[in-house]
Amino acid sequence: MKKQTRSSDDLLDAINFSDVKQASSLFLDKMSKKENALKIHNSLFPIVQRVLNPPFIAPHLPKMYSICRQLFPYLEQDEIPSLVRLEIEEYARREKLESLPRSGTTIPVEFSEIKTAIKSQDVNHTAELFTSAYVSLGKTEFAKQLLLLGSGYLSNSLGHSISCTAFILKEMMDRSDPWPALSALADYFCKGRFSETPDLRLEKLSSLKVEEVLLCAVSGSSIVDLHHTITLYAIEQVLHLLTPREYEYMLASWVEFVGDKRLELFSTDRKFDAPESYSQFDRVFSGFDAIETVNCLAALLSSDLKRHRMGRFIIKGLCEHYTGEYNPHFITGLGAVLWLIERYWDQPNVALTGLYQYIDFFYNNS
Repeated sequence: MKKQTRSSDDLLDAINFSDVKQASSLFLDKMSKKENALKIHNSLFPIVQRVLNPPFIAPHLPKMYSICRQLFPYLEQDEIPSLVRLEIEEYARREKLESLPRSGTTIPVEFSEIKTAIKSQDVNHTAELFTSAYVSLGKTEFAKQLLLLGSGYLSNSLGHSISCTAFILKEMMDRSDPWPALSALADYFCKGRFSETPDLRLEKLSSLKVEEVLLCAVSGSSIVDLHHTITLYAIEQVLHLLTPREYEYMLASWVEFVGDKRLELFSTDRKFDAPESYSQFDRVFSGFDAIETVNCLAALLSSDLKRHRMGRFIIKGLCEHYTGEYNPHFITGLGAVLWLIERYWDQPNVALTGLYQYIDFFYNNS
């Protein structure tokens, strides 16, 4: 492996060279000097796109980075640093993808050329073509084409060919320099061999019974079950990039991914008063009893303010119980379940079953 060059930012260097202790210390020093935690989070973008999670090929950590941005608004200002510190330690302790040489070429390309490069497993060339397509097709069309390319591999990739792709593309579209995201996706698509765009299916949403499948998707709390929810969450995040037909196709692919799965609804059998303070919530949360925790949180479904409190309590609990080593799905799964609750709060069967899916997964894998 080629030697990585140092940057002008000591924190990025500590993460790059996997020095967890130094990265954490540098962050705490920045906090002691009253630096802005969200600005520090934003500065991590280039290095995060190279963070790996072996033995898995999916770019879990770049996806986690994007989802954290949806979690920050739940927190009070003085609580945000704890989530950023968790991020930094997780990025630092993992291996990093070798930096790809940046391409300066932006000649017009056909998307078929990209698929040929992926088939040949040429990561550098694929990254170059991604850069050219980003310019010549425009970032919106490029993103859509890459999503459609990944959509044919949901079962092969446990949904990551859409879920990771969608969130990295969201970051790419928000950045003035898309190269780190483009190179991360080029590496992933080559490793995953995602090289064939399937034909769009003709099923209509009304015939898919998505709401019925959703109850099955949020059932169970294994890693596979969790990905059924995360994948739908990801599809909904990029809805604005898709035509109605493309969206229907994505949902049809997701329904096929969920498959013939047994329905296991969570039924609440105890009534709790809604926890008013984090300490009240943590007395239940720290007991690591998923049923008790979901029963406790059930009383917070009924209003925007209470659902915001629910999100804050869970994120704060995740940070306060951090052991120095977390599964990235603790963050990505949390983003998915908070989206699910905001979308389906008035359908308690969906919201609470999905909440149980996530909480039980967290407890069983912590």
